[in-house]
Amino acid sequence: RPIFIVGMPRSGSTLVEQILSSHAGVSGLGEIGAFGKAMRGDGAGALAFPEWVQSLSPAQVGRVGAAYARNIRELAPAAVRAVDKMLDNFRYLGLIAAALPKARIIHIRRDPVETCLSCFSKWFAAGYDFSYDLGELGRYYRAHERLMGHWRAILPAEMLIAVDYEAIVADLEGQSRHLAAFCGLEWDRRCLEFHKNQRQVRTASKTQVRQPLFDGSSRRRAALAPHLAPLLKALGADDE
Repeated sequence: RPIFIVGMPRSGSTLVEQILSSHAGVSGLGEIGAFGKAMRGDGAGALAFPEWVQSLSPAQVGRVGAAYARNIRELAPAAVRAVDKMLDNFRYLGLIAAALPKARIIHIRRDPVETCLSCFSKWFAAGYDFSYDLGELGRYYRAHERLMGHWRAILPAEMLIAVDYEAIVADLEGQSRHLAAFCGLEWDRRCLEFHKNQRQVRTASKTQVRQPLFDGSSRRRAALAPHLAPLLKALGADDE
């Protein structure tokens, strides 16, 4: 029974994974490419994603889900739930819903300017080429939000929820209980002590999630305001 965490980089996804993986029945797997691997095992010839998805038979969709389930069982054989925090899975949520109907999907959101500034301030080793230009960051953020709006409109509410980082900071226990209930888990107070969780974290947030919550990361905008014009324009631009 996988839990997928999706969203923009630097939006609070590692925090959500750390909260959930502090639960006795949950294993945090980090940013694994297991679903992409399962997809490639049943691809449709030379067609590119997403076009080839339309050609999949129900049996092939089932095999994608079964292949993914085998992968995560090998990684977390004793867990009731396993957390997959590969953020790029947001592109595949339609197929994930069809192949893994018992999955739960958490879309973590954060203030758009703070999210983009945090991305811009980090030198990612690979995978986030859009993060090196403020205008491109804003356009990517908006494209991401449009696609997530589509998924929220068509996927069942019991499968996909959106959670705001700011809400977690303001009410850690309330939001942690909400996350646990959504994932079908009994409440475990260890979720509130996520900073004591010693599981290996490989993301840029590895230092932050070893500390209790604080809200100081949301105070940079005023100081950097003179430099934010390209970002603000991209975030507020018309779709055209």
